[in-house]
Formats: sequence, structure tokens, C-alpha cells
Amino acid sequence: VIAMLRTSGEMASQRRRIVQNEQPSWTDDLTVCQLSGIGYGTNRVYQVDGTSSEGHTLEDGWLRFREDECYLYGVFNGYDGSRVSKFVTQRLTAELLLGQLTLSHGDADVRKVLLQAFDVVERSFFESIDDSLALKANLMSQLPEGVPHSQLPQQYQKLLEKLNKVEQEIAGGTTAIVALILNNKLYIANLGTSRALLCKSTVDGQLQVTQVSVDHTMDNEDELFRLSQLGLDAAKIKQFGLIGGQDSSRRIGDYRMKYCYNDVEVLSAAKTKPIVAEPEIHGGQSLEGLTGFLVLMTDGLYKALEAAHGPGQANQEIAAMVATEFALQSTLDAVAQAVVDRVRRIHRDTFVSGGERSKFCDKHEDMTLLVRNFSYPLGEMSQATMSPTQGGRIYPVSVPYTSTQGTLGKTSVTLSLVMPSQNQMMNGNHSNSTGDETTPTLTNSQSPTATLQSTNTHTHSSSSSSGDGQGHLFHRHRLPQNLHSDPDGRVEPYVDFLEFYRLWTVDHSEQTVAGVQ
Repeated sequence: VIAMLRTSGEMASQRRRIVQNEQPSWTDDLTVCQLSGIGYGTNRVYQVDGTSSEGHTLEDGWLRFREDECYLYGVFNGYDGSRVSKFVTQRLTAELLLGQLTLSHGDADVRKVLLQAFDVVERSFFESIDDSLALKANLMSQLPEGVPHSQLPQQYQKLLEKLNKVEQEIAGGTTAIVALILNNKLYIANLGTSRALLCKSTVDGQLQVTQVSVDHTMDNEDELFRLSQLGLDAAKIKQFGLIGGQDSSRRIGDYRMKYCYNDVEVLSAAKTKPIVAEPEIHGGQSLEGLTGFLVLMTDGLYKALEAAHGPGQANQEIAAMVATEFALQSTLDAVAQAVVDRVRRIHRDTFVSGGERSKFCDKHEDMTLLVRNFSYPLGEMSQATMSPTQGGRIYPVSVPYTSTQGTLGKTSVTLSLVMPSQNQMMNGNHSNSTGDETTPTLTNSQSPTATLQSTNTHTHSSSSSSGDGQGHLFHRHRLPQNLHSDPDGRVEPYVDFLEFYRLWTVDHSEQTVAGVQ
């Protein structure tokens, strides 16, 4: 038996070397969707002096393909290695873009295909690690029975190193957030803690931000109820917060949590697999006439921002950053990357500051952001030749915001600020500004006046903030008794935005010079 195991282990090692040396991917021949952009950043661990290093190699994955009239996007937050996230990006694409979906499919058909695809991907992954499992059995057979690994003699150390490496490959997993567009309808399939935000430009010029995914965490009451139905102690799970080192209750892969969960104390009483790879599906939502953008992001992005600014406003801030970069950048990849770089910079600066929240910012995980555009204006402020007849555009900004999380589909946030038209700006400064004025930097605590409305079934609130040397960022003239419009429907302006333009320009000019730290 031992000889057979050794032979099996040797063959497994050979197959593993062949697979690892395969560089080309079949997805290389697929059409990359040009209506989307990707930005990412690797994890960082900070030292006291502000320097940083990677704690591990990049583990996130992503995809953005188009096949005929079917569009597929996804980001995957891998952990304990990148093997699972890489496998899922390849295999999930094969399960969804090789003719499984046609224009004749309705909502129920699409949901069924998505559920089947996730199921097949997970089963295929576990089949792909059969060799690793065989190699593990072979290595285990060469170790003395009943002796803890920590007490084994030196002669077994190389064997233990090989065993640890194999176990790491088996232990890896990933969360997933996938967006599918078919028949001009949007479908979201998610499991784990990555998020999808649908950001719409409304008729009154505001940006409505809605999270169209659910975080599958140990704080999710629906997930706790599901686990309690399996015979588990929901209160104990919530108290633990983490299972197998992760805070997600749904994952792809992670062999130990799927097949050895009875060995995990908090899961030992489960009647069946408690950690599942079944996605929660939302849609189809019509995209007809939509102007805006879709955001897919791994939890490394929004958790880094929450660490720096506190919980409750990350979605709104990230949406505002994306809209900001839409105006400044000329490509969607540049939009996504600029947002990731900005979040990383905020996180690092918070740590270096030594302030109240610095203790939460000693490290962050990998960050991935995918942006899909739906006719949202791109590069307006990066274009030197804009028609003087064009008016200002809606420019979302981040403002202080506190709110309890609402349920999916019941919470929307709108935030807006009219920015100047391009012909009012000269070399990044307002044409009426003087060059010798004092120009303080616009900080997070000095957000320009803006309206932010959060509406759900329980609350309705709005907030605004303003500030300059005299306590006013926008100078409001006396409102005329009668506002007479010109032939184009415009009225005489009665708010002076000069101070805002000046502060905004200084802030963004300094960010451009500083670059990514």
C-alpha cells in the first residue's frame, strides 16, 4: 500500500509541475470588455517608521469579458494563496461564456445557469486537487503514527515542509462577486464579503448609490439563521467572528472547511456542510436608459477605508471617488487604479498620522476594483477642448455620513455637487482667482457643501458642511425676488463658488504631485 501511495505521490508531483508550467490561458482569446476598467493594489504591512512590505503575494483575481451580447465581470478575494481565485476566474468563465446563455433566456433561466456554474466550479476545483490529496496521504504514511508533528525528530523536517506546502494548497479559498449583463439586464451573484454597488445619475443631477449584494459574514442574521438550522450555535459563531481565519460564511474551495468541518470546534455539530459555495443572486435589473456605473470590489478596498474613516460610509466614499476620477481620467483602467491608489494613500496616511484611528491601519489586504461604465461622462476635466456652451457637470463628493446599514434594496444614497464647466477653468484654476491668495488644503474634515440623502424604510436624513477662513466655502448673494431665465432657460447665478474651486484645485494638484506613496 505504501509503495502504491509513493507511486501515486510521484505521479501527482509530475502533474503538478506540468500544470504550474502552463502559462497560456484559453481566456486569452476572449474579448476583453472595453466598457470596464480594473485597478488593484497588493496587501501592505506597516512598520512604526511608516515603511511597508507585502505580507504575501497577490491573491485576488478578476475577469471582464464579452462574448456576443453577453457581458461577464467578476472579482475574487483569494486567501491562503491564489490557486483558488485563479482557478475560478478560468473555470467560471468557461461555465458562463461558452454558449450556456442566449438572448432567449429569461430571469429564471439565468439564475439557474449561475447557480449551476458555481456548483460545477467548486466541484471541479476539488477534483483538481485530487493529486494534492494523494500526495498528502503519501507524506502522512511516511510519518510515525500518534506522534505530534512538533515532537518529530529532525530527520522528518523536510517531509513536514512538503506536507505543510501541500496543506496550504488544499486550504486555500476565495469569495466571489460576479456581474452578468444579458438582454440589457444586470444580474449579480455573490458569496462572501466582496461587494457590488450600482451608481445611477438621477434626473435631478444626483448620484444614487445602492449596494446590490449581501455581505455573508458572521453578523448577517440570515446567515446565522441558516447555520442554526444545521444545528450550530449561532450566538457562539457570532461571538467567534471568524471561522478558519475568515469572516465569510460562504466561500469557494477551502477543503478543510468543506470536508473536515467536524474537526472545527464551532462547526463540529453541523448536520451538513455549513460553509457553502452557493451564491445569492439578484436581478435581472433593467439597465434601460441608465446613466451611471457599476462597482465590483473585494473587501480589502472598503475595509481599508473603514479602518481609516470608521464604518458606515465606505460605499458612499468609494462611489464619490469613482465619479471624481471619471471626470479626471481618460480611461476606465485609470479611473479604477486612481481610486485604489487613493484608498491606499488614505490608509497609510492615517497610520502615519498617529491619530485615533491609526491603530486600525497597521495593515491592509489586497484590493481590487472593477468599474463598468453605463454612459457616464469620462474625462471631462482632462480634455482641453470642451465646448464653451457646455454647462457644469454633477461632481459627487464625500461628506461626513453616519447611518445604520439598511437591508438590500432599501437603502440608497444620493450626493451631488455642480462643478464648473471646462471653459471656466484655466490651467486648473478659476479664471477670476488671483495667484497670490492664501490657498489652504481641502481636507476630509473640510468637505465642500453638498447634500447627502440616505433613504430607507426607517430613516430619512440629510447633512451638509462648509468652511473657509470666514466659515463659508460658498458665498451666497441675496436671492432676487424674481429669477428671470434667459432664452436657454438659465437664471443669473446667486452663489459664488470661487473659494470652492480654488480649494478643490489646490487639493487635487497636491495629490497629483505627491503620487502614490
